[in-house]
Amino acid sequence: MSEEFGKIDYEQLGFKAGLEIHQQLGTTKLFCHCPSLLRQDEPDFTVKRKLHVVAGESGEVDIAAKHEAEKEKNFIYEGYNDTTCLVELDEMPPYEINRDALKIALQIAILLNAEILPISQIMRKTVIDGSNTSGFQRSVLIARDGWIITKTGRVNIQSICLEEDAARIIEKKKEFSIFRLDRLGIPLIEIATAPDMKNAEHVKEVAMYIGKVLRSCKVKRGIGTIRQDINLSIKGGNRIEIKGFQEPSMMVKTIESEINRQLTLLKLGKYIKEEVRNALPDGNTEFLRPLPGAARMYPETDLPLLKISRDLINEAKKNLPELREDIEKEFERVGLNKEMIQLLFKQNKIEEFKELLNILNEPSFIAKILLVYPKEIASHKKKTAKEVEKILNKDVITFIVEKLRDKKISKEQVKSVLERIVRGEEVEKAILFKEHEGNIEEKIMKIMKTKPGLSENAYMGLVMKEIKGLSGKEAMEIIKKLLNR
Repeated sequence: MSEEFGKIDYEQLGFKAGLEIHQQLGTTKLFCHCPSLLRQDEPDFTVKRKLHVVAGESGEVDIAAKHEAEKEKNFIYEGYNDTTCLVELDEMPPYEINRDALKIALQIAILLNAEILPISQIMRKTVIDGSNTSGFQRSVLIARDGWIITKTGRVNIQSICLEEDAARIIEKKKEFSIFRLDRLGIPLIEIATAPDMKNAEHVKEVAMYIGKVLRSCKVKRGIGTIRQDINLSIKGGNRIEIKGFQEPSMMVKTIESEINRQLTLLKLGKYIKEEVRNALPDGNTEFLRPLPGAARMYPETDLPLLKISRDLINEAKKNLPELREDIEKEFERVGLNKEMIQLLFKQNKIEEFKELLNILNEPSFIAKILLVYPKEIASHKKKTAKEVEKILNKDVITFIVEKLRDKKISKEQVKSVLERIVRGEEVEKAILFKEHEGNIEEKIMKIMKTKPGLSENAYMGLVMKEIKGLSGKEAMEIIKKLLNR
């Protein structure tokens, strides 16, 4: 906040704010069977379109849609022969809604204490900025009237919707825009809160809390998979929607900057229009388009009513994931430090960690096997983390931990076993070698005593002939060690 206005008194300003959070789900697309896969290779084809505005259910044309139509832009869509279908091109009707995505949406609704609707109408939301080939986005209300409790107070959840993500913008010019169809149709959960947030820090707190709930479920991870929009207003102004938040870290600065902008306009006697603004990296915002209204919604005619049975809700409850907050407390209780816990979440290894813990109840060492050793081996062997992870997959790690539990190998030998496997040795062979490693030096000594006075290379040949599974490097290290005694 600038010195001109001083410290913000949110209550005196009549500050109101709510959040809209959009999170991609980890399934195939919502209304077709195409994979939810973003691609960087050259597309196989392009299609050129121009979109036209249509009236909503009330018979009126939405102001935001009208604003986009006046630009008279052409849109070019890029696609792939093997991962793009006719549904995405709007050349055939959609399939029925993805049941896996629906189950995840139900789990999120339950975790947010919301009332699930047994029957709902899938709607079309007019969007003609080019991000949807059809000129609309499909969306369906799943639940409403939920709530969460924060340190600053209760926040109500107005609605939870399931909708399809938009196409990915590749290039934007005045005359045309280029979109890629790989993102179009990825399932999105949209959570809209009531305007119950008391100040900028409260907005951030709510975003972080809902983010933890979402990450407990089967959602996509990484940049661009979650987006937050803020709706806010102060006395004397109108509702402003701010888009463009990937992370909550800029929320406080952006909200304060927007309040400053509105106060300046009010001081000058200017009217604050209802509009959508884009969040900029420096905390300021810029105009995007007029604020859309209900006039852009109309029923989807290609799909039946969505019916959510009691059995489906019970199934979602039965497989309800643990909240991240509860998992963190549980892991802290068994002795894991916060850094290890964060890495388990970041690398999506929570379930694998729990399964391994059931085999061997040594949390810190299990975490080391999963997180530390592969990273060190990748660095030492000049391989990428993904290459090492592919070799040291879940089955391999489970086998090693079982051998550790059965005392076939020691803790001190585990990293060496993993290194041998990454080097290309068979898992059983690497384990077998380490089981007898303690006797290797003794065996080499006996071989050398039978032929005293030979060179290092001569001993190397004898040792490699007698001891199977021993690498040349390891053999030479032991030979040199024994010769220098």
